Amino acid sequence: MSTTEILGYCAAFLTTASFLPQALLTLKTRDTSSLSLTMYSMFTTGVLLWLIYGIKKADNALIFANSITLFLSACILGFKVYNVMFKNG
Repeated sequence: MSTTEILGYCAAFLTTASFLPQALLTLKTRDTSSLSLTMYSMFTTGVLLWLIYGIKKADNALIFANSITLFLSACILGFKVYNVMFKNG
């Protein structure tokens, strides 16, 4: 494994791990009242595009990190959309 690949995996781990505590809290409480629907929509779309980019480049670090982050952010976005549509928040 090259130094560049190690750097990529470290970056992927840190960015995904930094998102994890907030994602788990939101998934546990399902409270999305303080989250912006616009921001989460844009964020989730951006993560999807990074995943597609990683697949096109065959970059395993990008694929790994963005697959996990996309799953978590899509779940949170789903809760946010549900809360906006059915719970006014």
